[in-house]
Formats: sequence, structure tokens, C-alpha cells
Amino acid sequence: MNINLVATTPFKDQKPGTSGLRKQVRVFQQPHYLENFVQAVFNTQTALKGGTLVLGGDGRYFNREAIQIILRMAAAHGVAKVIVGLGGILSTPAASCLIRRYRTQGGLILSASHNPGGPHADFGIKFNTPNGGPAPEKVTNEIHAATLTLSEYRIADIQHVDIDHLGTSKLGTMEIAVVDPVQDYAALMQNLFDFDRMRALFNSVPFRMRFDAMHAVTGPYARRILEDMLGAPPGTVMRAEPLADFGGHHPDPNLVHAHDLVEAMNGRTGPDFGAASDGDGDRNMILGRRFFVTPSDSLAVLAANAHHVPGYRGGIVGIARSMPTSQAADRVAEHLGIECFETPTGWKFFGNLLDAGRVTLCGEESFGTGSDHVREKDGLWAVLFWLNLLAVRHESVENIVKSHWRQFGRNYYTRHDFEEVDAQRAETLMNRLRDRLPGLTGKRLGDHTVSLADDFAYEDPIDGSISQGQGVRILFEGGSRLVFRLSGTGTAGATLRLYVERYEPDPQRHALETQSALAPLIAIAHEVAGIREHTGREAPTVIT
Repeated sequence: MNINLVATTPFKDQKPGTSGLRKQVRVFQQPHYLENFVQAVFNTQTALKGGTLVLGGDGRYFNREAIQIILRMAAAHGVAKVIVGLGGILSTPAASCLIRRYRTQGGLILSASHNPGGPHADFGIKFNTPNGGPAPEKVTNEIHAATLTLSEYRIADIQHVDIDHLGTSKLGTMEIAVVDPVQDYAALMQNLFDFDRMRALFNSVPFRMRFDAMHAVTGPYARRILEDMLGAPPGTVMRAEPLADFGGHHPDPNLVHAHDLVEAMNGRTGPDFGAASDGDGDRNMILGRRFFVTPSDSLAVLAANAHHVPGYRGGIVGIARSMPTSQAADRVAEHLGIECFETPTGWKFFGNLLDAGRVTLCGEESFGTGSDHVREKDGLWAVLFWLNLLAVRHESVENIVKSHWRQFGRNYYTRHDFEEVDAQRAETLMNRLRDRLPGLTGKRLGDHTVSLADDFAYEDPIDGSISQGQGVRILFEGGSRLVFRLSGTGTAGATLRLYVERYEPDPQRHALETQSALAPLIAIAHEVAGIREHTGREAPTVIT
């Protein structure tokens, strides 16, 4: 095996965002672009030499070509073994599972998560550390710094590696193990959930479920577990075949992009339980018949009911949520007498808390929920958790949530996304909003009095690291909130996200329509931030 040293020059745009490096496919297809980033990983993650690397992705366009490049570079850098999902397929939580189970020195996950796929859409790559989680900022900063000083990269002179047949092979001295992408993950789920009770639920004639895999990576996982192992009828999993362009659809499990599932669930004779997952399998949407469960409520409900599930029967030690996520989980933590942490957006911020044993369940309002079983959010895990609850409690999704509201109160909550806003105009909006913060505390806005206005900063309680500028918060007396932040997951323009929350303890006022209940706060948000002035938008692109 010959090793080529290829001369290169740095790219200035390879700083990883919230979860890895994401760009349009055409950017990654530039000569040396992917190779430069991978070289920076090998330059900084020296334990990979002589170690084991997990490799796979969500099957989107350019996935297979990228895997070939990475395998050749891994061989050139002395990696002893690479574990690859069959056909290059690995969901993000399944990759984390493999890293942890086989105690590898890390993994490279190829995905742009919920972003669109195809030759004119998006691609992404991120390094996960040996704990199975996304690299923390310290590591991503080291990788970025290395990209800025590259003059060459190393790659083996091999044309093609077979990743379409299970088994092991050699690339020089490096072993390549092509594995069933579902097997180890499914075994982990069996250890956490009561498969017998869920199987019995599917065997009960009245119960029906629909799972939308959105032509993304979760299709094979959902088919194996829901249909083959739990006995759900064939066809329970819709759009199950992973496609490089996700069938031309946006693989984001929300009420807009999972329209077909929502329509099915809203019918008079619709299924009892509906769920969807995203491009790489780490997000989830939960639906009852004609009933949407917000991700914030989902986290709170799972935390309050964890004792019903075998893997969490001994109790949970703590809960962590991203700052924009509603405060519903905080009330559950207080009731249980456990810690609750508020972190910046990005699953990497949960890693230290999980590794230190301070939390068991984590969640983000952006349809991400997970636990200490892996170090990624996990869409199918959340679906199985809900299935287990349905099998134990013998109630509908709607009744479970409304019972939760009666006990803890309801947090009316919405997120408004203004997508593909001019980046400079979006930055101007945020900067001017930050400039206004010192004068807002104590001020009356509409019928609400501001109790705190700040730009959220987080000090990690485990390692003491500080992350600043994580989103503007305007908190009101009584528990209502406005949060503004720019998303770090898109590749075109900027996405301004507005989060609006109002706490309602009175059960007699739990049946209000969400947007109507929050309308006064939404109006305050538009006025205080000058959304129309800075973005030119009258209304958001997506409401969840």
C-alpha cells in the first residue's frame, strides 16, 4: 500500500458549528476540502493512531464517496481498525452506541442531521470522542486551528474499499469491519425497554401506530425493531428506505415537514400513536391522535414517568435541558428532588454532566431527547420510551400529557423560525437587541414586567469551562420568557429562532390554542427585537 502526501492549502471556513462542520455538498466536493478537515482530525486526535475508529453516516448524497476517502486516510495514519456500518449507514445514536460498546478512540459521523440532502443540498461531518458524544468546544477549536495550518494530507493509494458486504477485510495493516448497523443498537434498546409489554400492545387489536422515517437513516432501525422484533404490522414504518436525497423532502420531523404523518394522525380513524425521526436518527416528533406533544413536554413527561420503564426503574439522578427548551422539566426535577441543569444549545454540552453521573435524561426543544445510554440524542429511543409508557399506563398520548399538565401546570410554548435571513441583517438584529438588554430589567412590556434580560452564558459545573453569547433571554415575572438566538445548523443565510413561553398553573386554562395563548408575548417579541425591520419578514417560515 502506497501512501501519498498531497500538497494542500488551508480553507478558512472549516470551523465546526453546533454539531460539526456543515456545508453544501458542492463545498465538500471541492478538491482537498474534506481531506483537509479529516487531516486536521488525525493531527489533533493522536490516539487514533493504533486505535479504533467508528465510521458511518445517514446515507445522504456524498456519504459513500466520503467514506472511501476517510478509509484511505485512516489507513495512511496508522489506524488499527475501522468499524463501518453496512453500506456506510449508521444513525448518529447507533454510532455513539458502537463507540461506547467497543471502547473505540472515537468516530466520524457523516451527516447534516435534519438539513435537506441531494447534490444541491447539504453534507456534514463531525468527530465524536471516546465517550461517544460530539466533540466539546475545546476539541473542535483544536481541530479548527489545525485546519488553518495545513500544508499536506496523507492518503493511501487505493481506489475502492468494499463496504457493501458484512465481514472483515484489510487495507494495508488496517482492519475494516463492516457491521450490521442495527444489531448492537437494537440489543441496547432491549436492555432498556420492556419489549414483551410493547409486543403485547401491538397484539391488542385496537392499537395502531405510524412511524415516518422520512426516507432517512432510521428506516432500517424502525423496521427491525418495530415491525420485526415488536410485531407491528408491515407498513407501520412509512418512507422506510433511506435515500440520498431523502426523496426530495426535508428530513426534519416537525408539523410542516412530516405533513403526511400529521394528516394521517388527524383523521377521525387515525392511528393511536405517531412518531417521526430525522435525517440521522437523533431527533423525534411524538403525536397522539389529533394531538401534538411538544419536545419540551415530551422530556418532562418521560422524566416524570421514567419509573415505569425497566432501564430507569431505579430512578433518575438529574435532568438537563438546553436553555431555549421550556421549563416544564424543571418542575418535574423539583418534584423528584433531583438536579436540573440549563445548558447552551448543542448536545455536546450534556456530555460532561452525563459522564459525571449528574443527569440521566436530557432534552432540547429542537426535537432532541436522550439519556445516559449513549452520548447523543436518540429519536427511536424516545419513540420506544413512549411506546413503553403507552403499554404500561393503557392511556392515550393525549391523556398522559393532560394528566401531566394537571399535576405540574402547563408551559405554553412555541418556536418561530425565520429561515434563510440575510446573515448580516440577522447579526444586526441580535447586536441591537443585546445593546438594549441593560435597560430592560424592571421595564413593563405590554402586561409583563421584565425580571431579567441577558445574553446567556454557561459555566460547566464539571470542568469550569465558560460558553458565552448563547442566546438573548428576556424573562418576565410569573415565569414567561422570550429567547432569541441564531441557529448554528443551517448552511444558507441565517435562521433566527424566537422561543416564546408562558406558564399556566390553572387547569381550567390548559385548553387554549397555543399561538392564541402566546399572541401577546409574540407581539412583544416582534416589537422589542424589530423583527420586521431587520429581516423584512412579517411571519416565520416554520412554527412549532
